[in-house]
Amino acid sequence: MGLLSGVDNRPTHVAFPKIREAEHDAAQHLIRYVAGMSHVASILYIFPIFDPEGADGWSRRAVRMMATIGDRARHTIAADEYRGALPADVRATLAQNPPPLTGAISVARYEAIARALRGHDLVLTHGAGAIDAAMARRAFPRGAPPIVHHEDPAEATMGGSARLYRRIALGAAGGLVVSGEAAAQAAQARWKLSADRVHAIPPGIDLAAFARGPDAKATAGFRRKPTDVVIGIVADLAAGDDVALLVRAVAGVAARFRLVVIDAGGAADAATGDGGGRAAVERAALAMGIDDRLVLRDTIPASSSYLGAFDVLLLPMRRGPAPAIVVEAMAAGVPVMALGGGATEERLSAENRALLAPFAGEVAVRDALQPLATDATLRASIGAANRARAMAVHGDAAMIERSVALYAAVTGRPGSLG
Repeated sequence: MGLLSGVDNRPTHVAFPKIREAEHDAAQHLIRYVAGMSHVASILYIFPIFDPEGADGWSRRAVRMMATIGDRARHTIAADEYRGALPADVRATLAQNPPPLTGAISVARYEAIARALRGHDLVLTHGAGAIDAAMARRAFPRGAPPIVHHEDPAEATMGGSARLYRRIALGAAGGLVVSGEAAAQAAQARWKLSADRVHAIPPGIDLAAFARGPDAKATAGFRRKPTDVVIGIVADLAAGDDVALLVRAVAGVAARFRLVVIDAGGAADAATGDGGGRAAVERAALAMGIDDRLVLRDTIPASSSYLGAFDVLLLPMRRGPAPAIVVEAMAAGVPVMALGGGATEERLSAENRALLAPFAGEVAVRDALQPLATDATLRASIGAANRARAMAVHGDAAMIERSVALYAAVTGRPGSLG
C-alpha cells in the first residue's frame, strides 16, 4: 500500500481511458500492418478493348505496371474485347464473360459491374469506354473498392451530357490519371475536378530499347540510300486518317526522299478485308508521281526496330490524344512533324514544337517539312532535343514510380506495391 499512498485517484481515473485509447489505436495499427504484410492485393484492370500489342497506350501502360508490381498483387483484366497476347513475363488472369462494360444506361448493368468489382482491393479503369465502371461504383458503393480512372479529355465525347456524366461518375473515383498537363487542365475545367484529384503522369517507355537503333530486317524490301531522306508515316490506314493528304504533301518537298508508310492497323485490316486506306495511299502516290519512292508495309509490332531508320516521323493532321509513337520517336532521336496544338505538341521538345504545321493542308504540311527534309544539322539537333526530353520526362521509371505511389495511396497502403 505504501507504493500507492499519496496517489491522487482523480488523475488516475481521468488518464485511464486515454491510455486504453492509445493502446487500442496502436493495436489497430499493428493489426493493419500485419494484415498488409500478409495480404496480397488484388487489382482489377478494366478496358473496353485490351490491346497490349496495338496502338492503345493505356493497355501498354497497364502491362508495364503489371510487370513492375509483379507478385506483390494479383492482376485480373476485364474487357469487352481482348486483342493480342500478354508478354511472357506478365502473370495476369483474363476475366471470362465479364458484365458488359459499355452500353446504354442501365441500373441492372451497373449493378452487375459493381458486383464484379467487389473482392478486389483496387480497380484501374482505362479509356473513355471504361467510365461506366466508375458510374457503377457511384450507383452501388457498398463494398466497392477504390477506383482510379485513366482517360484524357480528348478521348471523351464533347457533348454537354457526356461532360455531366463524367462529373457524376468521377465523383466515385479516388483519382483521375491523364497523360499531360494540358489534359489535366482540360479535365479540371470540363469535369469540375479539383487539382488534387487529377494526376498528370505522362506515358513511359523503355528508353533503352530505342537507344539500340533500328533493325535493318524490320522493313523488308526497304534499303535506304545515303542521299535519301526517309520520311516515315505510322497510321491506321482504315481509321479514317487522311494519309493520302500526307502523301501529296511529301510529294511537293524539294528533296530526294523515300516515303515509308507503316499501317498500324494492318493485321486488323487483313482480318476484315478492309484495304481501302492502303489503296488510297497507293493512288495518291501514283497520281503525284512518287509511287517508285513509296514503301508500304503492314504493322511492325516493335516500333523500336524501325523508328531509328526514319529521318522524320510524319503524323496524321488531327488533334486529340498523343499517340504512343510520338514519345517513341523522341526516344529514337527522330524529329516529329504533326499538327500544332494539342497533346502531341505538349509531348515534344521546344525545338520541335517550333516547326509544327499550323493547319491541316498539303501546302502547310509541305512547307513545314521542307526545312527538315533539306537540313541534316537541323534534324540532328531536334532529334537530340527530343531524345533528351524523352529521357527526362517520358522514361518508364518516372511513370511507374508515380503510378505505383498513387495506386498504393488510394488503397490506404502506401509503399505496398513497390
